[in-house]
Amino acid sequence: MHMPMLQTVFGFTDTDQGLKPLHIVTAEGLAGFKDRLSATEQAWIAANHFTAKPGQLCLLPAADGHIAGAALGIGEVPIWDMAGAVSKLPAGNWQLQGGTDSEQAHMRLGWGLAQYKFQSADANHHTAMADAPPLEQAQLYHPHLGADHGLTSLLMGTYFCRDLINLPANIMDPAGLENAARHIAQHFKADISVMTGSELKTKAPAIHIVGRAAEVPPRLIDMKWGTTGPLITLVGKGITFDSGGLDLKPSKAMEMMKKDMGGAAHVLGLAAAIMHSQLPVRLRVMVAAAENAVSDRSMRPLDIIDTAAGIKVEVGNTDAEGRLVLADALHYARGENPDLLMDFATLTGAARVALGTECPALFANHDTTASALMQSGLATDDALWQLPLFAPYKRMLKTDHGALSSTGASGYGGAITAALFLQHFTGEDVNWVHIDVMAWNLGSRPGRPRGGEAMGLRAAYGPIADMAKNAS
Repeated sequence: MHMPMLQTVFGFTDTDQGLKPLHIVTAEGLAGFKDRLSATEQAWIAANHFTAKPGQLCLLPAADGHIAGAALGIGEVPIWDMAGAVSKLPAGNWQLQGGTDSEQAHMRLGWGLAQYKFQSADANHHTAMADAPPLEQAQLYHPHLGADHGLTSLLMGTYFCRDLINLPANIMDPAGLENAARHIAQHFKADISVMTGSELKTKAPAIHIVGRAAEVPPRLIDMKWGTTGPLITLVGKGITFDSGGLDLKPSKAMEMMKKDMGGAAHVLGLAAAIMHSQLPVRLRVMVAAAENAVSDRSMRPLDIIDTAAGIKVEVGNTDAEGRLVLADALHYARGENPDLLMDFATLTGAARVALGTECPALFANHDTTASALMQSGLATDDALWQLPLFAPYKRMLKTDHGALSSTGASGYGGAITAALFLQHFTGEDVNWVHIDVMAWNLGSRPGRPRGGEAMGLRAAYGPIADMAKNAS
C-alpha cells in the first residue's frame, strides 16, 4: 500500500530570471506607494479602485501592454492575504517588494499553504503529489529557499498531515498509519517499532480492546529520532474510523469519521517538520492506532477494562474510545520523563461547542507552556485557546466500585473531564499538553481548503524549536 509522499516543492523558485514585482501595500502606506508610481500607473490604480484593503490585488500594466507587476493589499494577517492572491496572479515568477521581514515571512508561509491540493487516491492507493510545480503557474521567488528550513519544514508537515486525514478509511486504516510512520522513519532515518497482537493485548490492553472488533488489528507505533537535546514526546490518537462502537453514531455523524485519526496525522506531520529542520532534540512519537468498529468482539458500555497503567476503567460510552487508546500511549510516554509531552486528538464535541471548529482547545499542566503555545499560535495565525484542568471536576470520573469512569456521569464540561481523565495517566508533574482539535475545515478559505487540516501544528513547532535552541 502506497502512502502520500513527503512533498518538498511548494510553489517557490530560487531562479531570479524574469521576476515581476509584487508590491506589498498597507492602507496606511498607499499614498506613499502611489507617489512612487508614474502618472499612468497612478491613473490605473485609481481606475481599478485599489485601496489596499487586505487581500485586494491590482495588476500593473507595462507600456507594451504586458503585466509589469502587481500590488497586494495586506492587513493584520498577511498569511491569508497572500494565500488569496495565489489564484489571482498570472503565471510567472514574482518577487515580494516592500514590507517587513516578518510580513514577508508570513506571506511566504501563506503562499506555500495555498499551493496544497489533495488528489484522490488512484488505483494503487497513492496520493500523487508532483515533485515539481506544473508549467504555467505563478511562483514566488525566495532567494534563500534552500536555507529556510523552518518554512519548508512546516509546509511539509502540514501537507503530510492534510493528506493522511483526507485519505479514506479503507486506505488509512491502522496498517496504513503504520506505513505512513514507517515512511517518515525511513526518510529521516528514525528508529521505529510496532506493538501488536498478543503483546499489545498484554502490554496495552485498552488499545487492544478498542480495536479488537475491526478487520485490521490495532497497534501502538513508537518512533524515536535524535540523540541530543531535550526529550520531546508526541502522542497521537489514531482512530482510523469511528463508528461509535455499540453506542453507534447516527449515519450523518459517521460521514467525516475518517478524520478521527487526525491526532495521529498531526504528530506525524509535526515530527516530519522537526526532523526535516534537524532540530537538536530527542524526539519520540507514539501513535495509538485502532478502528472503533462493531462486531461480536466490541467492548460494551459499562465494561470495566484494564489499562497499561494498571488503572481499571469503566467504559462510560463506547463512542468515547479515543481517551482509552491515549491512556495506554500516554502511560508509556511519561515513563521516560520527557521535557515536553504533547498529545493531539480529535477528542470531544464539547471542545467544538466551547470554541468552535477552528480554535483547538489546549490543556496543560504548566501554564508557562500553555502561554508559549498560545503566543506562538497568535504569531502564526494558528490559534490555540487554553481551557482549565478544573480539579473539582475529577469527582465526576469516580464510580461506586472504584474504577475510573472514562466519561463521568455528567455531560457538562466534557472537554475538561476528558482532559482530566488523560491526566490520570500523565500525572500532574510532567510538562504535559493536550490539544483537542477538529482536524477538518468545514468550508474552503484561501490557504485552508475544505477537508483535513493541521490545527496547532505551527503553534507547537515554535516552542519546540525554542526549547531546542535554548538547550544547545
